[in-house]
Amino acid sequence: MKAIDSLDWPRIEADLDRDGWALVRQLLDPRECAALADLYGEQARFRSRIRMANHGYGQGEYQYFDYPLPPLVATLRARLYPRLAPLANLWHERLGLEGSFPAEHADFLEHCHAAGQLRPTPLLLRYVEGDYNCLHQDLYGEQVFPLQLAVLLSEPGRDFEGGEFVITEQRPRMQSRVQVVPLGLGDGVLFAVNFRPAQGLRGYHRVRLRHGVSQLRGGRRHTLGVIFHDAL
Repeated sequence: MKAIDSLDWPRIEADLDRDGWALVRQLLDPRECAALADLYGEQARFRSRIRMANHGYGQGEYQYFDYPLPPLVATLRARLYPRLAPLANLWHERLGLEGSFPAEHADFLEHCHAAGQLRPTPLLLRYVEGDYNCLHQDLYGEQVFPLQLAVLLSEPGRDFEGGEFVITEQRPRMQSRVQVVPLGLGDGVLFAVNFRPAQGLRGYHRVRLRHGVSQLRGGRRHTLGVIFHDAL
């Protein structure tokens, strides 16, 4: 894993603030990607399995990790959060939202657990030919950290075809904008869970974002999702 503090944080923060998402190239190396993808078959690692078609979410499936999280996943969660919390607080301030996020992830989890959000939310997703993930937001209770991470654990063009990560932006009184995030093996994308602030003529307003995955045309695709709040 790349050293979190060595990432280009001024560029990442600027991209997140402008677009609601930021690309992090080669966040994980191929060995780490393969090791995480291999965990999918280890049932003891997970608290639940979701088949998307059963809920109208799309096609494919994913599993939520149970505590204790795999060390690499726990490290990503703990080390990324402090770098993202200042931007999260700035977004809340711009939009006039109550509350602020503590500097350390462990302290934020205490807020989640006090609100009854006790279940871990990091997950592994698996898609095969014909699968897709409908546009959605990962909201699991009142305590929501406004940014999250997805890391592609498979190699486009070798392991799968299609299956692009997409983000839509719902702009007030305008048609939605769709962006395709060009992920490669081990690349991560940080993005807004629900909305980002945007400057307008009368101050800041909310621009809502949703994310999903287009249909796979072949192969198999694994993704790691790192959500910083826990679930009810």
